[in-house]
Amino acid sequence: MLDEQAKKTILRKIPHGLYICGVKDGEEVNGFTASWLMQASFKPPLVVNCVKQDSKSHEMIKKSGVFAISFLDASQKEVAQKFFQPQRRVGNKFEDVEFYIGETGCPIISDSLGYIECQVVDAVEKGDHTVYVGEVIAAGVHREGDSLRLETTGWNYGG
Repeated sequence: MLDEQAKKTILRKIPHGLYICGVKDGEEVNGFTASWLMQASFKPPLVVNCVKQDSKSHEMIKKSGVFAISFLDASQKEVAQKFFQPQRRVGNKFEDVEFYIGETGCPIISDSLGYIECQVVDAVEKGDHTVYVGEVIAAGVHREGDSLRLETTGWNYGG
């Protein structure tokens, strides 16, 4: 029998970075705070990005087949918090965040540590999230710094 509290407690001990995933659908851009992201292969360079299925961003990735990940600095908790909110509630999340459009057409945060841009090469739709497998097709470093991690924010996502 599964002990729900034990499951939640131990799964929350998996370390997670916090990133902004930029997405697009035609000319429309959006972004969300991602934490279920990891490298999955060296050759070709692959990452997996787990995206909540009932989100607008999920549909945008599904349609466009691309996404960009901006790596946040440890001091950018407020940026991560802004992008946790659904677009339908807050409107344009990029309104007061400086960004530029990458090779994929997805938004990249200018003041981030750097970024990767990915072409979706596979997707696994299980549970309430889709595991998008993205091949890294572009990358850049903006500056040095420590990455923002979920455990440093006092927030919980998972379990």
